[in-house]
Amino acid sequence: MSKTSDRPVCIVTGASSGIGAASALLFAQRGWNVVVNYASQREGAEKVAAQCREAGAEALVVRADVGDDAQCRALAQQVQAHWGHADALVNSAGITTKFADLKDLEALDAEDFAAIYRVNVIGIFQMARAVAPLMKGRPTPGIVNISSIGGRQGTGSSIAYSASKGAANTLTLSLARALAPAVRVNAILPGMVDGQWLRKGLGEAVFQERRKRYEGRALLQAVVQPEDVARTAYWLAAEATKQTGQLIDLEAGFLLG
Repeated sequence: MSKTSDRPVCIVTGASSGIGAASALLFAQRGWNVVVNYASQREGAEKVAAQCREAGAEALVVRADVGDDAQCRALAQQVQAHWGHADALVNSAGITTKFADLKDLEALDAEDFAAIYRVNVIGIFQMARAVAPLMKGRPTPGIVNISSIGGRQGTGSSIAYSASKGAANTLTLSLARALAPAVRVNAILPGMVDGQWLRKGLGEAVFQERRKRYEGRALLQAVVQPEDVARTAYWLAAEATKQTGQLIDLEAGFLLG
């Protein structure tokens, strides 16, 4: 058992970059030990873990594909052996198979849906199921699922992606019911996020064009930064102790624009 096992512990999936990386670092900066999970980008995960350690946290780097139940359970077992408990789980791991125009129904097939749902929906369920036993008995533990406003609007990188986020929203409500009162479960629904995932998927020119349109509609005239999502995740996990089953839009006023 780690010497710092008395500190709160946050597990962040998909923490090698983007929202997951920002979340892991913020929890570390606020006195938590963190699990930096990744599926393929080990170099990125190690870099994030190093930043967490510089912030004074103990960081455990764990490779696990959240779409594989055995690997989710193995991750939970490592946390159990290392710290003996978990206080927060941020389900940030997410994928899209391709960026496809919503009107092009031939751009996707059943394999695209299955691959996306495997991580974006089933992965959330499997991680929650694996980690929840480590949370029970802890003071106000919380699970935070990173979803998207695309799950409300039917928009995003593809129909399969937006459908998966809609399913993640419903799953959040079901898990909140299933795990109450021991564990709180909430979701964050970001709008357009300024990150490498979207820049690479769209290409820089298209990204900048869509960013300009988004900022033009959003009441706050801004897009969302990964750090914005991280701060909201921390609030839901550590401070919003009477919040469960909530879907928190984080879109700079885009939905009212």
